[in-house]
Amino acid sequence: MDILLWILVVACFVLSFVALIFPVVPGIPFLWAAALIYHFGISPGGLGWPFWTVLVIASVFILVADFIANKLLLQQSGAVKWSERVSPLAIIVGAFIVPPLGLILVPFIAVLAMELLHRKSLQEAARLAGITVVSFLTSTLAKAVMQVGIIVVFILSVIF
Repeated sequence: MDILLWILVVACFVLSFVALIFPVVPGIPFLWAAALIYHFGISPGGLGWPFWTVLVIASVFILVADFIANKLLLQQSGAVKWSERVSPLAIIVGAFIVPPLGLILVPFIAVLAMELLHRKSLQEAARLAGITVVSFLTSTLAKAVMQVGIIVVFILSVIF
């Protein structure tokens, strides 16, 4: 039974990384599922408060990176409200159009189109579209680092 539960734990960790490429896959719940499977199925009470503290803080950070980073960067850069709204939707759509290239191209094109529709110059629209791509890549990198950190803390908690 323990082997099956360990397979589920590892599968949950792997699926949490799938969320980096397919934003519609919920990465954080998979991290929590892995911890809960271990905590309640393999070693009841085996994960102490330091692990749970790290998990909560990292989960909040990942959510903030996901939803706020792009909006704030576009807002501070002078993008129109429609670009702020269209960018996250374009990232989701882009995940299904030639992934992972679609994750970069679709948001870029969507924000570029929104800015051009609102009569911004091509240069300004391209700058704002580029900000969307940089924001997505930066938040994805931040999420990946946080997820690796959670897994490392999990492994250390299991070993020690």
